[in-house]
Amino acid sequence: MAQATASPRTKIEYVIFDMDGLLIDSERVYTDVTNELLAPYGKEMTWDIKAGLMGKPEREAAAHLLSFFPDLPPSFTIDYYLRARRELQDQRWPSVQPLPGAVKLVQHLHRHRVPIAVATGSQRRNFELKASHLGELFDCFEGRVVCADDGLIQPGRGKPHPDVFLVAAQRFLERKVGSGEIGEDHISEEEAAERAKGLVFEDAIPGVQAAKRAGMKVVWVPDPNLLSIGGEAAPVAETPDLTLKSLEEFVPEEWGLPPYDS
Repeated sequence: MAQATASPRTKIEYVIFDMDGLLIDSERVYTDVTNELLAPYGKEMTWDIKAGLMGKPEREAAAHLLSFFPDLPPSFTIDYYLRARRELQDQRWPSVQPLPGAVKLVQHLHRHRVPIAVATGSQRRNFELKASHLGELFDCFEGRVVCADDGLIQPGRGKPHPDVFLVAAQRFLERKVGSGEIGEDHISEEEAAERAKGLVFEDAIPGVQAAKRAGMKVVWVPDPNLLSIGGEAAPVAETPDLTLKSLEEFVPEEWGLPPYDS
C-alpha cells in the first residue's frame, strides 16, 4: 500500500525522473554482472552491500563495494572491476526492459504536455546503450536528459547533492530554481517556490535526499529487496513525500496532474 505524509501536496508543474531501477530494470544487470565477477573468488554482493552503492557515482560505489572484500587478489582493482563490469554490461543493456508503470506514466505526462526530464548518475554512453531500444519510453523526454559526465555537474556533486535535479529543472525545463541546497541564504523566495512545484521520482535513498535538498517533492519507489533489509535511514527532513511499491500505484491527480484517461 502507498504511504504518504499527512501534509497537503503542492500542485506539481514539472516532473523529473531518475532512470536506473526506477524507469528501467537495470539494477538487476548491475547485480548479476558484479556477482559473476566475484563468484570465482567465493564472494557475493548481497543486498545489504548493494544498498550502500545505490545512487552513488561510479567510482565511489566501486570503492565502497570492494571495501567489503579486502582479501580479493591485488589485481582486482577498482579499474579492473569497472572495466570488466562494463564489458559484460554492454552486452546486456540492449535487452533491458522498462519497469512496471514507467511507460504508461511517462507517455501520459508527455501527452498532456507536463514538462518532464531525466536526471541520472549514469554516464552518457551507458544511457545511450540502455535507452536506444526503448523509444516508446525515452523519446517522450525529447533529449531532456542530464547524465553524470555531461559536464553540467561539478565533480563530487552527485547525489545526494541536489545539483543534478536543479540542472535538469533550470537547463531543460526552464524553471528558475537557482543553485544550492534549499534553506541557503542566497536562494530567493521565488526560487524556493519554483522548486516546490517539481516532483522527483527516485528508487535510491541518495536520490531522495538530493530531491529534498533541492526543495522538491519526491516519490520513492524502492526495490522490494531494499525494503526487506531495512534500506538506509535518511534524516527525518529528507524522507520521501510518498512511498510506492511500483510506478503503477501513482495517482497523478493527487498531485494536481492530469488523471489517467479512463
